[in-house]
Amino acid sequence: MDMMTAGDTGLLETLQHEVAVFARRAEQTRLGGVGQVRNSMDRAAYLLLNRLDKEGPMGVKALASSMGIDSSTVTRQVAPLVDTGLVKRTSHPEDGRAVVLQLSPRGLSRLDEVRSSRRELMAQLTEEWEPEEREQFCALLTRFNTALSARQSGQPAPPADSGTDS
Repeated sequence: MDMMTAGDTGLLETLQHEVAVFARRAEQTRLGGVGQVRNSMDRAAYLLLNRLDKEGPMGVKALASSMGIDSSTVTRQVAPLVDTGLVKRTSHPEDGRAVVLQLSPRGLSRLDEVRSSRRELMAQLTEEWEPEEREQFCALLTRFNTALSARQSGQPAPPADSGTDS
């Protein structure tokens, strides 16, 4: 970093500002989608449901580890999802004393609605973009998120071609 030029400094200043603006706007809108589903699921719920859908049933510790957050946060965030029937708690098949979190059919249906709405929003926001621009943006955003995740976990940044689903 000590080899930075004035141009790099200006670019990095613009980058940090645009990331801050993006974070604020994303939180304000929750990038919730369009129509009736807009703003109907908070970020934490979406990420938890999405992880359970992609990775299947798991315990609190495994879910927390896969998301890079602590177990108490998962416990707190999953409670309303259980209360509303989007996630169900079941006994572990091999150890009946252990609890496993699983996406319920209602949770999957709700997640599908939100995903569809968010895909529509992304289509609208990028409708003037070329397909290659969408691909490049996805690749760069994935790379950026991967680097952030690695930094938070104290790991070295992975190679440019790897991605995460945080």
